[in-house]
Amino acid sequence: MERLGEPFGFTGDGDGGRRARRLVRERAAKVVADERLLDDIELMTAEGVANAVLHGSGLITVTVSAKGRRLHVEVTDGGPAHGGSDGLPRLDHGRGLTVIDTLADAWGFEQSPGRTRLWFTVTPGR
Repeated sequence: MERLGEPFGFTGDGDGGRRARRLVRERAAKVVADERLLDDIELMTAEGVANAVLHGSGLITVTVSAKGRRLHVEVTDGGPAHGGSDGLPRLDHGRGLTVIDTLADAWGFEQSPGRTRLWFTVTPGR
């Protein structure tokens, strides 16, 4: 996979999430011409970033890469934040992962004490 620009890192404060969505859309447009698919990619990015802000910790990093026409987006953070009174990490509580599951060609979610990684791929024209 070839990176489309440098990874974008931000904290959960401020407008980092909005900037990440824009950045992903701009970079995805180098591979994807379909505006509706770009909308889907931006939506999936928004869901992944929202989960990282709500449930993750530390620096959030968004990476966009491509292999041929296949686009790969990855959102990582410093691991699960403990949000429940039971001390267990909280996972997706809304529809974010369902949205990604519906729109992506493939996706994955990996979580360890020191890192959470969500990724998805799309292939235009598939």
